[in-house]
Formats: sequence, C-alpha cells, structure tokens
Amino acid sequence: MTSPGAPWTAAAVALGSNLADPVAQVRRALAELAGVPETRLVARSRLYRTRAVGPPQPDYINAAALLETRLDAATLFDALLAIEAAHGRTRGERWGPRTLDLDLLVYGDAVIDTPRLAVPHPQLARRPFVLVPLAEVAAGLEVPGLGRVGDLAAACPGEGVVPLETDDAD
Repeated sequence: MTSPGAPWTAAAVALGSNLADPVAQVRRALAELAGVPETRLVARSRLYRTRAVGPPQPDYINAAALLETRLDAATLFDALLAIEAAHGRTRGERWGPRTLDLDLLVYGDAVIDTPRLAVPHPQLARRPFVLVPLAEVAAGLEVPGLGRVGDLAAACPGEGVVPLETDDAD
C-alpha cells in the first residue's frame, strides 16, 4: 500500500531468466517494472549471461534494476510476484530453471526477516550474477548490514558473468 505523499524509497531488484527466450523475458520484465504504480525505474543494467547455479540447466540472462517507489516493501514484493506469474513462473525445484525470477534485494534502509520476505536478500553478498549488474547501476547503494554494493561486488569474484555483446535495449 501507499499513503498519500509517501516518500520515495530506493529499491533494488535482480532479474533472471533461462527459459522461453530469456533475453526477451528480462527485457519485458524491465519494461513492466517501469509500469508498477507509484514506482519509477531509475536505472537498469546491461544484460549479462551467467552460469546457472543448481541442477544442470541452461545459462541465465541476468540484469539489475534500481527503482524508486512509494509502495511499502510487501506491496512491491507482491508486484514482483505478479510480474513473475505473468511470465509463466511456477515454483518448483529449488534453484531450477525459470521463465523469470525477480528478487527484491534492497528496500531503502529496511531490514525485513519474515517467512515471506527477507530484505536485504540473504544471498546478495555471495552472488556475482546479482552484484555485477547491480554495481553497474548502484555501486554506491548501501546494503543494510553489509556495506556498499561496489565493495561487495569487488569482494565477490565475477568470473562467468559476461555482458551480452548485443544488448541494444533502451
């Protein structure tokens, strides 16, 4: 929910896909993030190809988006889940292939730890496929309890995170 005149809060979102034309999935999701009510897309990273974590599966296409929103964290999270569902996302095998994965990484200076939502994302500091794209658009962003995104990215080797040569999206 939002309240009239609510302040804008910075939020960071990771995007990933490795099924059903992943490049198109991520590009479409970036456009859909820009259309979330009371939210604006401030910056988006290039697209990156990364090796999958978990069971054998195709490589991922990953990106990061920096948003400003007047939505509370739970409502923004619901909007992310709705975008995933619109892309045919089903929850199955842990770390399995997916049409679209949207993770709320950071929501202002909030620390949230509920069964439904954890912010900052618990694996953020260990995921180069998240940190490399996020550092491209928000290196100075402070992650509560962890430090600046740029410092986290520098401490997490980014081998295997390769920018797409033909990322001609806006």
